[in-house]
Parts: sequence; structure tokens; C-alpha cells
Amino acid sequence: MLTERQELILKTIINDFTQTNDPVGSKTVMMQLPIKVSSATIRNEMAVLEDQGLIEKTHLSSGRVPSTEGYRYYLDHLVEPLQIPSSVYERIVNQLDQPFHQVNEIVQEAAKILSDLTNYTAFAEGPESSDLTITGFRIVPLFSRQIMAILVTSDGNVHNQVYSLPTNIHGDEIEKAVRMINDELVGKTLNEVTPALLNHSLGKKLTSNHAGDLLELVEEVINDAASEQMYVDGQINLLNSSSLSNVANLRSLYELIDHNELISSLVDQRTSSQIGQHPIRVSLGSELSNDLLKDYSLLTAEYSVGTHGKGVIALLGPNNMPYSQVIGLLEYFRNELAKKLLEYYGRFK
Repeated sequence: MLTERQELILKTIINDFTQTNDPVGSKTVMMQLPIKVSSATIRNEMAVLEDQGLIEKTHLSSGRVPSTEGYRYYLDHLVEPLQIPSSVYERIVNQLDQPFHQVNEIVQEAAKILSDLTNYTAFAEGPESSDLTITGFRIVPLFSRQIMAILVTSDGNVHNQVYSLPTNIHGDEIEKAVRMINDELVGKTLNEVTPALLNHSLGKKLTSNHAGDLLELVEEVINDAASEQMYVDGQINLLNSSSLSNVANLRSLYELIDHNELISSLVDQRTSSQIGQHPIRVSLGSELSNDLLKDYSLLTAEYSVGTHGKGVIALLGPNNMPYSQVIGLLEYFRNELAKKLLEYYGRFK
């Protein structure tokens, strides 16, 4: 552990570097420290911090910048979340005060709000939906043998997918299948509707030659409804923090962010390893599993919607972001998002 003075110096270096992105010298630290210390003493303490790998010298000047280890120490021991300004509070309240019709609309708006407020890339994942019940299923004909399968769940969400039908399947077969599906599945939870249940309850009743196709269609729609959708906003903000000059690497970075399964697993991994007293988990670029993210930090926060489950919000921004402000924002926002979702779920009681 560092001494109190060494911690103050490290915190001052990080705060100044966050604001200027320039190496920090001993004179700058001396002017900003809340205690009176000579420049020589500060240089000696900075030498200790450098020996411990918490700050490092750049080749551009005699100043120092925080290292990954320095940021880690700061985040684990020194960071203090700041209260958000009233203007930000009002902006969040106003943007969440909309007549949302589905849970996914609220979650998607949450990602947009976070991105707009921070100019970072934001992620939002809704609460788990495996315990939701099926309230309706229907099929709508489109064109060229295409149909839209629509599944409605007890939280008011509507899930749909478009399929192409075999050329020799008839409309009356589809209508019969939809009636059977509603008879068998309405009232069951998404967790209960397994492939085995579908085969047992519907496989024997659907006498059509296309029973297999129809069962596969139902299974896909239910799997889609049960999967947690990760919404992303502000991808263009990645360019503000990236040192990637190679076009191929930039393309790979965008593909990584757009790949829901990859980014979802990354966010979930960070949340599952939550440590410390603060509900916000910060993972620095060197701690992330993809080298493309070395210039970034990922902040994740879990929020709870009571019996309706838990969801996640996250921000991907530069390593030298103002952590106190961003952590304070996420702490507040996760609670506001949970309140909005509880208010929404209250309509279905």
C-alpha cells in the first residue's frame, strides 16, 4: 500500500492527465496538491511511484503518466464517485419519461442516453426473460411464400421473425398449426418450452408433411424471445479513443462491437467478477480479452428489476476517462433504469 501522500500524488497525476492528456510534472502536482509539499519531495515520491510501476515516464517530456497498474490502484482504492449535475439528472428523467410500449424500447433508449451523455460507446441488456410466459402466437403472410411469425410474451414484448415457407405448404395447414401452438403453449414460460416439449405436445398432433418445418419455426422464435438482446449505441465514438491506424484493425473493432454474442459475453464476464464495495466494475484495456480494446476501459453495472430479473448497462471509453464522473453517472442511471422498468412491469399486474 502507498502512503497517504503518495496516494494524493498519484490521484493528482491521474486527475490532471485525464483533463489534459499530457504528461504531468512535479511543479504541476505541487500546485494542485491539497497539502504543502516541496517540489523536491514530490519528485522523490514520484520516483517511488515509478519504481512501483504506478506511473511511467514518456519519451516526450520529463512528466509522468499513469500506467495500467496506477489506474488499477486508483480504481481499487482511491476513486470517489461524483454526484451527477442537476442538468444531467433532468436530461435522464426527461428522456426516460416516454410512452414506451415494450421493454426492449426502454433498454434501447437507455443505451442511447448513456452514449449521448458521455460520448462513449454504450451497451444495455434487458433483464432475463426466461420466466416470462407466452400470451399469444400468430403467423402473418407477407409475400413470395414469406411469413412473419409473431410471439407475444407476458411483459408486452413482441418478438417476430421472417421465414420462407416450402412451396407446397398450404394456408390451412398453417392456420391449424397456429391454433394448436396457442392451445399448447399459451401460459407456459419460455423456460418450459423445450425442443422435447414441442415434439411431445405438437409433434404428434401436427399431421402435416411440413410438421418438422413448423416446429423448427416455433423453436427459433421462442429461442429469440428467451435470448437477452444487447443494444449498442455510439459506435462512432470508438474513433475518439482509438490509436488504430490500420483500416483492417478498425474494421475488426467495429465488427467486434456489432457482434452481440461476443460483446455480451465480455460484459457478462466483467459483471460476474464484480469485486469491491462499488456496484460498478471497471476493466482496463490490458485486462480485456481482445487486443483491439487495449486503448479502452469497460465499465459495467448490473441493475435489478426485482422478480423480473437483472440486466446490465456498460460503457466503453478511453483508458484515461474521468472515472469519478462516469462511475457516479452509472450508479445513478442503473437505479433510474430499474425504476422505469418496474413502472413498466407494473402495468401487467
